[in-house]
Amino acid sequence: MQQFRDSLKQMIQIGNDELDAFTTRCIAKTFNRYDVLSRPNVVPNEIFFINSGIIRVTVTDNDGAEHTVHFALENQFIADYSCFIMKQPSVYTLQSLENTETVILPRSAVEWGYKNLLQGDKLGRLIAEFYFIYQDNRIRNLYARTPKERYDNITEVFPDIHNRVPQHMIASYLGITPVHLSRLKKGNTK
Repeated sequence: MQQFRDSLKQMIQIGNDELDAFTTRCIAKTFNRYDVLSRPNVVPNEIFFINSGIIRVTVTDNDGAEHTVHFALENQFIADYSCFIMKQPSVYTLQSLENTETVILPRSAVEWGYKNLLQGDKLGRLIAEFYFIYQDNRIRNLYARTPKERYDNITEVFPDIHNRVPQHMIASYLGITPVHLSRLKKGNTK
């Protein structure tokens, strides 16, 4: 929980009493490799903070093909955020790719934080801004960069990703086939 507390202190001004009251409403939980944290068609009622590990976010298309749309690493918040906010059934699957230590922020803790933390609204805004900027950059990368440029950029967004995630998931994230990824790694294509 200390890492989570430290991250909150970096994001907002928060005293120890406020921090204690907030974190007692949160739950530390470790997920095993390939555990599913959130499923489609279920209203998400929590946000996850990652202390260690990596979480993959996927969506399944109408043909049943799974697509990796995001990876979340240490010191990041992750959820099917729009569905969390709108209290609608989730579209995405969140799955741990390593043993992953998290802090779970149940909806009740998030709502308590908005009402009772002096900078609770600011915390929520900063998390929402992170999601917006990430999604905006993701769309730009998919449509305005070549696969090679996306490949070259992935370690800036996700350090050490090639050592932590299977290559077919990276290819899916980049919107290319595993064969194309192999060619990019060898420097044989654009």
